[in-house]
Amino acid sequence: MRRNPRVFGLKRSVYTRTVLIALLEKQVPYHFTETDPFASAADKVTNNPHPFRRVPYLQHGNFGLYETSAITIYVDTMFDGPPLSPLGGEERVRSQQVISIIDNYLYWPLVRQVYAHSISRPAHRLPSDDQEISVGLAEAPPVLGSLEKLSLEGHVLTGDRFELADMHLAPMIDYFLRVPKAAALFGQYPSLNRWWKFCSVRPSVRKTRPKKLSAPH
Repeated sequence: MRRNPRVFGLKRSVYTRTVLIALLEKQVPYHFTETDPFASAADKVTNNPHPFRRVPYLQHGNFGLYETSAITIYVDTMFDGPPLSPLGGEERVRSQQVISIIDNYLYWPLVRQVYAHSISRPAHRLPSDDQEISVGLAEAPPVLGSLEKLSLEGHVLTGDRFELADMHLAPMIDYFLRVPKAAALFGQYPSLNRWWKFCSVRPSVRKTRPKKLSAPH
């Protein structure tokens, strides 16, 4: 019998948090090893098996896996518990579409530009750039508008069931809403706001919420 999986990650990382949420939703016990991929060379944890020194990485017996979307599918497939993927064809496809939108169009402006330069970098006494914040806020409406439209369609981000797309998006929106201008912008999308009210009180989301909202990664 395989041992419980081990997650190598950074708890304040949005992608690590997605994996932890998935494990909690499947009620899978896990071991966690904190590793900071952005630490200096002298401080780097050397036991991170990720070939590109990123997070998260999941080790389950002799099977190792990286890339968040692959890890969450593995968790859903390999462990007992409630299904995390929608069962219907259109719902499943929309879920994967949203995850791709998140990774390709949402993560950088909302997290690495707006949140990082408004909160994370100043908290770590690192230089921040108001121009980066402005660019991120300008790029946010097209992606939020796209998600709003998909939410209204009723196949994904519905605010009445919790699945993989929700787990990918929730940690990033949690950071984005820490910024007042971003929160005001997000308020313009009523369906996404209903979705967030549903997700924000989910036990797995609350349990994995970093005590200190700092570097996002």
